[in-house]
Amino acid sequence: MAVSGRFVLLALVGLVPVLLLPRWGTFFLVAGTLVALAAIDLVLAGSPRRIRIVRREPGNVTLHATAESVLTVTNAGGRRLRGTLRDAWQPSAGAHNPVQNMDIPAGESRRVTVRLLPVRRGDLKAPHVTVRSFGPLLLAARQRTIDCPGMLRVLPPFHSRRHLPSKLRKLRELDGKAAVQIRGAGTEFDSLRDYVRGDDVRSIDWRATARRSAVVVRTWRPERDRRVVMVLDTSRTTAARIGDEPRLDTGMEAALLLGVLAERGGDRVDFLAFDRRTRARAGSAGKGNLLGQLVQAMAPLEAELIELDWSAIPAHVRSLSAHRSLVVLLTSLEGGAPEEGLIPTAVQLARRHVVVVAAVRDPQLGLMLQERDTAAGVFRAAAAERALLQRAAVTAELRQHGVEVVDAEPQELPPRLADMYIRLKAAGRL
Repeated sequence: MAVSGRFVLLALVGLVPVLLLPRWGTFFLVAGTLVALAAIDLVLAGSPRRIRIVRREPGNVTLHATAESVLTVTNAGGRRLRGTLRDAWQPSAGAHNPVQNMDIPAGESRRVTVRLLPVRRGDLKAPHVTVRSFGPLLLAARQRTIDCPGMLRVLPPFHSRRHLPSKLRKLRELDGKAAVQIRGAGTEFDSLRDYVRGDDVRSIDWRATARRSAVVVRTWRPERDRRVVMVLDTSRTTAARIGDEPRLDTGMEAALLLGVLAERGGDRVDFLAFDRRTRARAGSAGKGNLLGQLVQAMAPLEAELIELDWSAIPAHVRSLSAHRSLVVLLTSLEGGAPEEGLIPTAVQLARRHVVVVAAVRDPQLGLMLQERDTAAGVFRAAAAERALLQRAAVTAELRQHGVEVVDAEPQELPPRLADMYIRLKAAGRL
C-alpha cells in the first residue's frame, strides 16, 4: 500500500479542528474518517496483480543513438486501473520518460513507450517494471513490482567510418586500378605486357616472348586473401581515459576501420580481445558480414583490472592463423614493463609474421610540455617529457627488431593504422 500526497494534505487539514478544539473525540473522528476513506479508496483501486506486461526488446543501437522500449500493459482485472508505471532501466540507458501515467479500463490494453538515449556502450538492462494503482479518490495506492527483463545492446559508434572511403580508394588504386608494379615474393601474377626500357629483366616471361616474337614481361599485384590478425588488449591499462573515451574504445575504433578495410581488400580478418583469457572473437571466415560480427563482439567488452598475459598471445595467434600474417597488437606502450611483456612477445611474433603495435598517445602530454610558467608547470612538463622519452625508447627498440609502431593521438590512430596497412600492402610485405 502507498499513501498519496493528497492523503497527507487532507490529514494536515483535518488537524486544524483538533488544534482549535483539542478534544480526543474530535481527533479520533477526523483520523477515523481519513483512514476509512483511504481504505475505501484502496479497495476500489485496480489490482496490480491482475496486470500483464509484455516487453518488446529494443534490440541493438549504436552509442548516442535513440532507441525505444515498448511495453504492452493489459488490465486483466475487473476494475479500471489508474496509476503510474516505472520502467527500471539503469541510469546509463538514458531513459527520458521512465515514469508514465496510465488509465486502462478493465479488459483493455495500452502501449507505453520509453525513449532511451544510452551514454555507455555495452549491455544495459531493465530487470523489472513497477506499477502503482490509485483509487478513485487518489488517497491511497496499491503497488507491485513485476519481473519483466529487458536488455539493450549498445554497439561501438564506429566514428572512424568517415575515413573508410578515402582508404578504400587508395587500396583500389594499389590493387590494379593504377599502374602498380611490385617485385619480390608474396605477390600475385596480374597480366602480361610489352617490355619497355627500364623494366626489370627478371620480369621477362620467356615462353610468352617466344610465342609472340616480342619481349613480354609479367606485371604483379599485391596478394589477396592474406591473413590479418588483430589482438585487442583489454587489461587494466585500457581503462585509462584519453580525451573523451577510454583507451579501450579508441582501440576498438582502430580495429573496426582496419578490419573493414582489410576485408574489402580481399584479406581474411580475425579479431581477438584478450587479457588473461579470451573475452571476444570474430572473423571474416564466419557467417555474416565482418562489421556486424566485430561490433557485436566488441559491444560488451570492458577493461579488466588485471595484467595482460603476454606469454599466451603467440599461441592464440597460431590458433587463428598458421600462415604468415599481419599481426596487429592494439595495446599500450607504457603499461607495466614493456621489456618483459610487449617487446619479447612482439619480437617472437616478428620472426614469423609482420607485426604492428598500435598505441594511443595522450594529447595532454604535448600540452604539458608547453606549460612552464610556474614551478608546478615545470614539474608537469618534466613528467611529460619523461613519459614521451620512454615511449620513444620502446618504439625504437621495437623497430630495431623489425616491428612497425603506430603511436598516435585518439583521433589519428585509426587512419594512421589504416595507412600502415596500405603501405605494407604496397611494399609487398603482406
